[in-house]
Amino acid sequence: MTTAHGYAATSPTSPLAPFSFERRTPGAQDVALDVLYCGVCHSDLHTARNEWKNTIYPSVPGHEIVGRVTAVGDLVSKFKVGDLVGIGCMVDSCQHCTPCADGLEQYCDNGFTGTYNGPMFPNGTNTYGGYSSHMVVRESFVLRISHGLDDLAAVAPLLCAGITTYSPLRQWKVGPGQKVGIVGLGGLGHMGVKIAAAMGAHVVLFTTSESKRADALRLGAKEVVVSKNADEMAAHANSFDFILNTVAAAHNLDAFLGLLKLDGTMTLVGAPETPHPSPNVFGLIMKRRRLAGSLIGGIKETQEMLDFCAQHGIVSDIETIPMDQIETAYTRMLKSDVKYRFVIDMATL
Repeated sequence: MTTAHGYAATSPTSPLAPFSFERRTPGAQDVALDVLYCGVCHSDLHTARNEWKNTIYPSVPGHEIVGRVTAVGDLVSKFKVGDLVGIGCMVDSCQHCTPCADGLEQYCDNGFTGTYNGPMFPNGTNTYGGYSSHMVVRESFVLRISHGLDDLAAVAPLLCAGITTYSPLRQWKVGPGQKVGIVGLGGLGHMGVKIAAAMGAHVVLFTTSESKRADALRLGAKEVVVSKNADEMAAHANSFDFILNTVAAAHNLDAFLGLLKLDGTMTLVGAPETPHPSPNVFGLIMKRRRLAGSLIGGIKETQEMLDFCAQHGIVSDIETIPMDQIETAYTRMLKSDVKYRFVIDMATL
């Protein structure tokens, strides 16, 4: 066992504060790493404050992790000491159900083990995440980072925001010749714009704020639509092959479903605190439209995403913060006061 130092929430109302705990000694199939950077996801805030009513305290959040390998087990073959690696939203799964066998560990029939707020297979031990000095993770859930050293902080959010948007874009075969909408320009949406544009699609960004127009165009959108403007929306009726909806607040889905062409799909990746109003069934059946959902990606697909982003020079737009500013970051996140992701420099721990 080794002592790790991190920041933890101990109740829904307590601010995150310094916390020490034990990590397991690396086993034969484990990789140990020092955490260099950890992105700040809205899921971290939901969990710290028990907004999803499933938090196990004390809770050490963080699942957008970039680190450097410090030790490997005897049976580890893919990594060596000194390698730059990533850890995403999960650190284990049952490994024997059909989704796991198909490389879709995120849909494990027995429930994947989250990087934080576990519980870990097979003993149910709570997992502690990347707001910490170091981690020990099974080799099969460790990812290789091939971006340059100067990009490491901005790579961290790819481990959640990047794969959350890449996976549905890949699943619905987004590419050249397609008209693709991205709803929302936040932590997820700005990654969706970058990735869809790199895939060759004609990207249209939907936002409620005119002030985001310039940023959306800079990130790769070809057009920007202010969704509160009925005329701008009507001009795009029945024209989209695919829409990725990243908004994590309840809203009227019909306005966007009506923009899909025949057999078009809108996929939801934002997780609102309260349900969306139920869509009008006629908006679906009259054009054989589809409303779908998507989680993160499996390990194989997450590695594919990292390699794709390295090849195309894609990283997240970030603001780097010291560890002791995490509560300030949470407050600013709630006000959408970040472009577009906070990343903790763990050297400040």
